[in-house]
This record gives sequence, structure tokens and C-alpha cells, in this order.
Amino acid sequence: MSGHHIDSTLSLLTHGYAWAPDLRRAHDGAPVVHTRLMGHPAVLLHGPEAVALFYDESRVQRHGALPAPVLDTLFGRGAVHTLDGAHHRGRKELLVKLLMSAEAVGGLNARVESGWRDALDDWEGRRVVLFDEVAALLAGAVCDWVGLPVTDEAAREIAEDCVAMVDGFATAGPRHVRARRARHRQEQGLLAAVYSVRAHDPHLVPGTVVEAVALHREPDGTLLDPHTAAVELLNIIRPTVAISWFVTFAAHALHRHPGQREQLRAHGPAHARAFAHEVRRFYPFVPFIGGLAARDLACAGEEIPAGTLLLLDVYGHHHDPALWERPYHFAPGRFLGREPGRDELIPQGGGDARTGHRCPGEDITLSLLTTLSPALARLDADVPRQDLSIPLGRIPTRPRSGFVIDLGPGPGGSRLPLISGAHGGRSRLRH
Repeated sequence: MSGHHIDSTLSLLTHGYAWAPDLRRAHDGAPVVHTRLMGHPAVLLHGPEAVALFYDESRVQRHGALPAPVLDTLFGRGAVHTLDGAHHRGRKELLVKLLMSAEAVGGLNARVESGWRDALDDWEGRRVVLFDEVAALLAGAVCDWVGLPVTDEAAREIAEDCVAMVDGFATAGPRHVRARRARHRQEQGLLAAVYSVRAHDPHLVPGTVVEAVALHREPDGTLLDPHTAAVELLNIIRPTVAISWFVTFAAHALHRHPGQREQLRAHGPAHARAFAHEVRRFYPFVPFIGGLAARDLACAGEEIPAGTLLLLDVYGHHHDPALWERPYHFAPGRFLGREPGRDELIPQGGGDARTGHRCPGEDITLSLLTTLSPALARLDADVPRQDLSIPLGRIPTRPRSGFVIDLGPGPGGSRLPLISGAHGGRSRLRH
């Protein structure tokens, strides 16, 4: 049956985030669409029934689902994302303990708040690219939090490498090469940290995240392979740095919807959390998530053979008018007074984060966005003219300019001149 379907690899590479919605439209909005990718059978899944199926480990497995280029850039070999069964549960239990406690979330959040205050002093009188600066801030904060504090210069280098890993996983050419080199560089540094912990280096602070990962034992009682331990440490650091995408999208939303600034300033944490949820729903980050059919399956009346590549449509899910009222309208109010259902909002996966494949760092993402979005709303800065378009053909995407802000007088004591350009416009983010 699968042999009759046209290969849509080129369409995916060309259309990016629009690929899955376009493919479904070409099949009358079907929740299950058979296709081929790289010559192999694949099925695009969409909708609540699909989310429930995709996060059922008895029906969908992760091992073997991710292609080598993704492992060698984004996740790393042996990462928790590639595991199933007891091995996944044991590794996930470690990450849940490290990432999901109130103490853990609060500790990282406090470091980011402190870093933000320091950054504002450094940015005063300068024009900066918000995406780059936030990435460096997050890198410094998360490295300190895991127990490997670094200098500001090293934090910027780590941020550049983490951004390169995310930026190059879904493409060929120079971006992909940079991503591979960046992962290798950071894995080697973290591998040295793992060996230091195991050698009882007296300079390392006990009770840290790096110690917990380095000394973690697999279900059979053996220590985690040193390289895999380095991979998992990087899979804590890299996703934290990747929150810079969401923070930049939050700034973009405040620029496009100035009324939200007053809402964030006036209405406290409840509105900030709703705003954070809406940023994660509205803006394009994860296009889809992949797995393999663990056995013959059925979804929405369609048969899916065992071993078929399954792609859960995340971007389309968040912009489906059958699931969301006015889905292309940025409206934080849709989350005021309520938390989204478990499988309703899935930018970091569906199911149970404590036992399944949902990202255990989701609480951290929400906490940091809830903290930094009001901070952006209070910021006294010019947003000069620049290209703020967000190209959907590029995975991952972000505002082309990285979101440039101007924070004060230049050398002559006056505001730096506005950037001229056809896109975007001038607005104020006031303190």
C-alpha cells in the first residue's frame, strides 16, 4: 500500500512548518495521511486521538525513529529521547528528579533573574540582538545551576554552540556541519566533567546536577556510559539555551501587540503564565515529532503497519480551528483562569512528563517565560526598524533580525539612529 504514495521529502525541505498542514489540506484535512520520506513509508498524524496514540509507549517506540543526522546534532547518541521501556523509565526518573521539583525550577529561575539584571546594566547605551544576548544569559545561568559555572565569555561560546545544534539539525550544508562540530565540542567538555566527578575532584561542589548525572546507574546497576552521561548533561543545557527562541517570540508578540505590555505589567503572574502558554502555542518552534509504530496500529480508521515512521503534527495541532478558536490570533486570554489540558497544548510533547516522553523541562520553560515576559514588558528600549518576519520555510525559525533593541544614548549622548528597512516598525518597551 505504501508504495503508491508520493515521496514528500522535497516538499518538507521546501515548505518547513507549512508542510504538514499543506499535506493534510491536500487530503481533505484527514487526521491520518500516508506518505513517504527519504523513500520510506511514513504517516502524518493529527488531532487529539493521534496525540493519545503517539504518547502510548505500547504502541509507539522511539528507538530507531530519529535519523542519524538528528542524533549527531540535536539529541546525541544514547539520549533519553531514543529509549523505550525500562531503560527510558530509569533515565526519565533521573531527569524528573533533577528538573521538575519546585526547588530545581526556582533555583534556575533565580539565576536567570539575576543574570537579567546584570545584562540590563551591560546593555545600557547599546544596541543589542535580543536573541543572542538571552542565549548567552541562559547558558551562563544553566551552567552555574548544573554545577559547572563558567565565565561570561565561555557562556557566550556555549550559547553559540547550543544555538548551532538547534539551528542545524533539520538541514544539510554549512548549518548542519556547524551543528555537528558544536555538539562534539560541547560533549567533549562535559565528558571531562563526568570523569572529574568520578575521580572525586575536590573542586566540584557536591550535590549538583552534574554529579547526579555522572553517578547515575542504569537499570542493571552499571554506571551510565561516560559519553552518554555527557550527552544527557548537554540535553539539559542545550534545551535551556533554546528557550531564547521563546523569549524572542515573546518580545515579537509584545511588539506586534503593544496592549499586552500593559496587561503583563498590571495583572501579575496569572496573566504572565497565560501569555507564556500562548507564545508556545502561537509561534512556530517544533514542527512535528517522530516515532515508530511498535506494532500494527489503527488511527481514525486507518491501518498503520508496524515499523512505519509516525510524525505527530505539532504546528498544525496548535493552529487547527477545530481545536482552537481563531487559532491565528494571538490571544493569551484563552488560557486565563485555566491550565491547558495534558494533550491540548503540546509544544514540548503530550502525555505525562513524569513517565512518558513529554519534555521534563517544560516547567522550567514556563517558569522562565513567566519571569522574562513581564521583564520585557517593563524594558525601556527602542525597537528600531528591522526585518521581523518569521520565515515558515526555515526549521527552526525565528525573527530574521534576532530582534534588535536599542537601550539608550550612544557615544554622543543621544539615541542611536533607527535601523531603516522595509519590515517591522518602531515601538517602545517601557520600564
